[in-house]
Amino acid sequence: METQTLEKKNIINLPTNDTALKMESGHNKNNSILILHNALIVTMDTQNRVFQSGAIVIEDDTIKAIGQSTDIVSQHSSFSPQLIDFQGHFILPGFINTHVHSSQQLARGIADDVDLLTWLHNRIWPYESNMTEEDSYISTLLCGIELIHSGVTCFAEAGGQHVTGMARAVQLLGLRSCLVESIMDAGEGLPGSWTKRTSEECIQSQKDLYKKHHNTADGRIRVWFGIRQIMNSTDDLLNGTRDAAEELETGIHMHVAEIPYENQHVMERRGVQGTVTYLEKVKLLQNNLLAAHTVWVNDEEVSLLAKAGVKVSHCPAAAMQMFGFSPVRKMLDAGVCVSLGTDGAPSNNRMSIVDEMYLASLINKGREVFTKGTTDPTALRAETILKMVTINGAKSLLWDKEIGSLEVGKKADIIVVNPSTWSMMPVHDCISSLVYSMRTENITSVMCNGRWIMRDKRILNVDEEEVISMAKRASTTLLKKAGIQIPSRMNIV
Repeated sequence: METQTLEKKNIINLPTNDTALKMESGHNKNNSILILHNALIVTMDTQNRVFQSGAIVIEDDTIKAIGQSTDIVSQHSSFSPQLIDFQGHFILPGFINTHVHSSQQLARGIADDVDLLTWLHNRIWPYESNMTEEDSYISTLLCGIELIHSGVTCFAEAGGQHVTGMARAVQLLGLRSCLVESIMDAGEGLPGSWTKRTSEECIQSQKDLYKKHHNTADGRIRVWFGIRQIMNSTDDLLNGTRDAAEELETGIHMHVAEIPYENQHVMERRGVQGTVTYLEKVKLLQNNLLAAHTVWVNDEEVSLLAKAGVKVSHCPAAAMQMFGFSPVRKMLDAGVCVSLGTDGAPSNNRMSIVDEMYLASLINKGREVFTKGTTDPTALRAETILKMVTINGAKSLLWDKEIGSLEVGKKADIIVVNPSTWSMMPVHDCISSLVYSMRTENITSVMCNGRWIMRDKRILNVDEEEVISMAKRASTTLLKKAGIQIPSRMNIV
C-alpha cells in the first residue's frame, strides 16, 4: 500500500512509527483533498455499483467524488491531492452495529451457560448497578476497540449506565454512535438503586443527556431514548418516552419480544396478546423505534412492524444463545428494515459484526429448513447481508442521509479490506467472499468522519494495551463490589 503525491510523482512508504501514524489520522494540512484509488469499491448505493478499479475523493469529512480510478485521478490532479494506492484491496462503507451494550464489555464471560433469570438477576443487574462512570468509560473503550477492528464505524448503544462515560470513550476513539441510557421503572428483581426512580425522573434524565451530548464530537454522537424492555416499564414510561422522543426528534431503542414469557407477561398484566401488539395500541410503533431481537412475533405483528416503519436489529449469536429463531426473512419480505447487531459481551462474547454477517446467513438458511422442512440456500443472500450492515443499519439509526453507503455528499465512513490472505483467497465472487469468507483480520484500515481511526490494523487514538490493562483492573474490582462469583467448571488446581 503506497501514498503518492501527483505533483512530485514520487512514491513514499506509509509511515510505521507512532508519531507518523498519529499524523495520518488527520488529513495533510497542505493537501486537504485525499483520494483512495485503485481499489475494488463496493458502494452499496441505490444502483448497487461496484467499481473494479475505483477511487473516492474525500475533502474534510465528506465524499466529494466516486468513480473509475483513472477518471477520478485525472479530474482532480490540479488540486495536488494526497493519493493512497489501495491496489488489491476492497473499500466498503463502514459497518453499522445496531445493537451493542458497550458498558457490558467488562462483563464478558460472567454469564455463560446459565438460565435467563440467573443471567439477569444474579449477574447482569448486579454488575450494571455497581458501575461507575469510569467503569462505563473503560468498558466502552474496550468495546470500541473490538468494534473498530471488525470494521464498525457507527454503533447503536443498546442501553447501559453512565452515558457521559460512554460519550467520552466514543469521542476519543473517533467512532460514531447513538447513545442510550438503560431505563427501567418497574419489575421484579431490580437492584434497589433502580427501583427508586420514577418514570418522570427516567424521562428527565434522558432529556438532560440529550441536551449535554446530542450532536457533539463533530456531530458523531447522537442521543436516543431507551426502554430496556416492556416487563420493566410502566405505561407512564412508555407514553412519556414516546412523547419526549417525538418532541426532540430522536429515536427510541428497545428490546422487543425477546422471550416467550414476555408475551405471556403482557397478556397477563395488560390484557393484550404480545409486546408488538401492545406497543401498537399505545402508539409506540413508529418509524423512530429500533426494536432489538424481535424473535417471538407472529405474522400479524410482522405486518404491524412493517406498516409502522419500525426498524429491527437482528442479533444472530445472542439469539441462538438465549432467545431463539427470529423470522428475519418474513420481516424482510414484508418490507421491514432489518439490520445486524452483536448485543453485549455477556450474551455473545464476540463484538465482531463480521461474525454476525456469517451467522445471519447460515442461521436463517437453517431456519427455513426447521420451519418448512425444505432447504433454501437463497434465504438471506450475501448482498442482503451486506445491506443489513450498511444502508439498512443507517436507516435503522435514522442516519441514512449521511452514512450507510459510499455516495457523493455522504460522510467519509470507510473500511479497507485486504482479501489476499489464506482465509479469503481465491476471490471468484467479491460479494460472497465478503460475507462468507472474510474475517475480522482482513479489515486493515478504518476511517470515520474523514479521519483514520485505524491504519494497518493499529488503533490510532488510544493505546490498546493500556486499555486492556485498565479493563482487567476495573473488571476485577467491579465484580467484587457486585458480589458476583463465577463458579469453577472443572477441577482447577
